[in-house]
Amino acid sequence: MKTNVFKLIFAVLLSSVFAAQTWAEVAVIVHPSIADSASKKDISRIFLGKSKSLPGGQKVTPVSLAEGNSARDEFNDKVLSKSNSQLKSYWSKLVFTGKGQPPKELGSDADVVAAVSAEPGVIGYVSSASVTDGVKVLATF
Repeated sequence: MKTNVFKLIFAVLLSSVFAAQTWAEVAVIVHPSIADSASKKDISRIFLGKSKSLPGGQKVTPVSLAEGNSARDEFNDKVLSKSNSQLKSYWSKLVFTGKGQPPKELGSDADVVAAVSAEPGVIGYVSSASVTDGVKVLATF
């Protein structure tokens, strides 16, 4: 009887951890010195290579998380409205025609936070739980 109760409690706790990861917010981050704000459309245009600056004129360079990261999947879905395969196709076409290059990919949230905090012209996104005092949150999705 005790083992069944233990198994039930363990299953509930485990499922709540996965549910929390599924519903985690994504934070778009910039260097604290950037005073601009940006809409979802502005951010999408930057990460799709259609714009190189924030609405206030601050030039930015986007960095992305590596494929397979849950925050990347969330960002692609909520902000870019594209699946990973759609995004690959989009960038393949731009690279082939010489009209653009995809954002540099970094391996982890910590790498993105480090890049953004070190360079005022970098914009990135991470899981909101990974945000530190060294960066400014531009938007959450």
